[in-house]
Amino acid sequence: MRKGLLYGLLFTSPAILGFLLFTLGPMIASLVLSLSDYSVFKEGTAFIGFDNYVRLFSGEDDLFYQSLGATFYFVALRVPAVILISFAVALLLNMNVKGRALFRTIIYLPSIVPAVASAMIWMWLLNPDLGLINTVLEWLHLPTSNWLYAESSVIPSVVLTTLWGIGGTVIIFLAGLSGIPKQYYEAIDVDGGGWYSKLRHITIPMVTPTLFFNTIMTIISSFQVFNEAYILTDGGPNNKSLFYVFYLWRTGFRDTEMGYASALAWVLFVIILFFTFIVFKSSKSWVYYEGGGRS
Repeated sequence: MRKGLLYGLLFTSPAILGFLLFTLGPMIASLVLSLSDYSVFKEGTAFIGFDNYVRLFSGEDDLFYQSLGATFYFVALRVPAVILISFAVALLLNMNVKGRALFRTIIYLPSIVPAVASAMIWMWLLNPDLGLINTVLEWLHLPTSNWLYAESSVIPSVVLTTLWGIGGTVIIFLAGLSGIPKQYYEAIDVDGGGWYSKLRHITIPMVTPTLFFNTIMTIISSFQVFNEAYILTDGGPNNKSLFYVFYLWRTGFRDTEMGYASALAWVLFVIILFFTFIVFKSSKSWVYYEGGGRS
């Protein structure tokens, strides 16, 4: 028993050490820094308790609430869009059609395009003067948009650019769909049911564990949006796309207020933890497992 435990610890030690050194350690350090006025170019560091958090929630920092509002708006738009579109695409790619492997490859390829290259493509596509999308809209005699350069459309435009990379979510949905036993669909056929009955009574209930996982991951990644703000908009126009993580980065690395940035990071951690907890608690009523009923 002890020998088995020793071998187990030996083989898992790289993962354990990696977690302690690169995850738990930095988390504890950031928690300590959030209670101080640490700055890169400041000679001394003083313990200030919860002053950074008071500064956040008291309204002294207007950009804190503005970045929260922009991020929540982004999350509210992106999460349903990613889940619904990914699920619909996965249903289509799960059909037994000719060239299915090619279509799956085409859908997945954009998700592995480097973020900078993808951003440059979208900056050209969404250019209000020379962009391909406005050119096509003009050719079709449809109204054009300023996309990333207008306050009212910047966040929906950023959401649009992120839908380019849903390939990973689609693949996970495909894995869930491929695990549904074919006998269930055959039973619906025997009973005279159509595609809607199959979707409602078989596909959706059986894919809820996959839906649960994708929802959690999409919520987390949406709250952590950074590349799009950093590359596409720089937080503009007028801070309308000042997403939370971008503001956190700007506070820590541009303004060198590491203590305050650490407090921002811990607030984000609590927000993500809260929404993840809500989804986990609600899953008891809508996630189903084969042979085990609800979770």
